[in-house]
Amino acid sequence: MKFIHAADIHLDSPLVGLAAYDGAPVDLLRGATRRALQAMVDLAEAEAIDFVVIAGDVYDGDWRDFNTGLFFVQQMARLRQRNIPVYVIHGNHDAESQISRKLPLPENVTVFSSRKAEVHHVPGLKVAIHGQSFKQREVLDNLAANYKAPVSGHFNIGVLHTSADGREGHAGYAPCVPADLARHGYDYWALGHVHNREVLHEHPHIVFPGNLQGRNIRETGSKGCTLVTVEDGHIAKVEHRAVDVLRWAMVEADLTGCESTGDALGRVRTSLEAAVAEAEGRPLAVRLRLSGATPLHGKLLARHDSFQAEVRAVALDLAVDAVWIEKIVTATRAVRDLVALSLRQDAVGSLIRSLDDLATDADLHVTLQSELEDLLAKLPRELDLDKLSGDEDDGEERGGELAGIRNPAALIGEAKAIVLSRLLDQEFDR
Repeated sequence: MKFIHAADIHLDSPLVGLAAYDGAPVDLLRGATRRALQAMVDLAEAEAIDFVVIAGDVYDGDWRDFNTGLFFVQQMARLRQRNIPVYVIHGNHDAESQISRKLPLPENVTVFSSRKAEVHHVPGLKVAIHGQSFKQREVLDNLAANYKAPVSGHFNIGVLHTSADGREGHAGYAPCVPADLARHGYDYWALGHVHNREVLHEHPHIVFPGNLQGRNIRETGSKGCTLVTVEDGHIAKVEHRAVDVLRWAMVEADLTGCESTGDALGRVRTSLEAAVAEAEGRPLAVRLRLSGATPLHGKLLARHDSFQAEVRAVALDLAVDAVWIEKIVTATRAVRDLVALSLRQDAVGSLIRSLDDLATDADLHVTLQSELEDLLAKLPRELDLDKLSGDEDDGEERGGELAGIRNPAALIGEAKAIVLSRLLDQEFDR
C-alpha cells in the first residue's frame, strides 16, 4: 500500500505587504497554496495511493469567506471519486476555536476529535490511525502521551501536530520527546507544524513533511508532501515529493574584486542561473545577498535603488517571469585601508575620525535610537515587510525590513561607506 503524509497547507494564507514589492507576482503567490493542494491531489491520483493523512493546519486561520472551505471540499471530493479516504487533525492555525465558519466535508474525510485521542481504521486495510485535533490555538500539553497502544496485527500511524522537542521559529505546541514517540510502538509518526522537512527518527519513521508551498523567504527550497510505500507490513520507501508551484531561494553573489557594475552584474547573473537550474522549472522568488570585499561597496549602498533595478533587468533577461528579486541585501565590504585614511591630516582624515567617534558614542546611540523609534512608529506598518510576510505568531524572532534602521551603529557605518565613496571614488564604470 501507499499513503501520502501532508501538513501545513495554510490554504489561502494571506501574504500581507507583498504588493509593496514593485513587480511582485502577487496573483501567482496568492494562489500558490491552492495550486499546491491541487498538485498533491494530482499526485495521489497518479500514484493510486490508498489514503491521505494531513497533520494539521489545513487552513491559516478563520476564512475570509466560504470560498476557502469550498476549495478544500472540492479537492477532497476529487479524492472521494477515487475512493481515497483522508484523515485530518486540526493544528494551531485551524484549531476548532479558530474557525468560525463550517462546511460539511465529503464522506471520505475523517476529522479527529479534539476532546480525546481517537483511533480510526482504514476500510479494506489493516491500518490503524491514531490522532487528536487541537481544540484551541495554544495546546501546551503532550497530546501524544494519551495516544492509545498500537492495534495488534495492524500498521499503526500516529498523527500529531507538534513542535516535538523544540524547533527554532515555531511555538512549543503539543511538545513531546521523539524517543518517547519511537517507543510507543507505532510504525510511522506523521507530524505537522514545522515547515521544514525533517526525519527525526527511522524505524519507526518520525517525519515532518514540511509545508506544501513556501509562502515567504524563510520557507526556501523544495516544498511538498511525503509518499510512504509499505510492503509486507513494513516501510519500504519514504519519499519527498515536491508539489510547490513557486520556490523561494536565498542566493549569494560574491563580488570580491569586482571593480565595475558590469563585473558585479555578471557575478549576479551566474548566481541566479545556478538558482534557476535548481528550481526544477518553477518560478523563483529570490532574496539576493551581495558579499565580498569590493571597491563598489560604498556605491552599492549609495545607489541601492538603481543597482536593484539593474539586477531585476538581469533577472528578466534570464527568462520572463522565471525569477523575481524580492529583495537585495548588501553585505559587501570596503577594500580601503581605513586606518591609513584616518591618519591623513586633511578633511578626509578628520571626517573619518569624527565618524569613528560617533560610532562609539553610547549617549548618541541612545538619542538616535529614541528618535528613530519615534520616526518608525509613524511609518505605515506595511513597510516592515519581513515581519508581515511570515508567521508572526509561531514564535519566530524577526528583525523586519527596517532592522538596519533600528541600529544606530549600523547606520553610521553605512553613512561612512557612502560618504567615503562619494569623496574618493569615480563614478560607476559602465
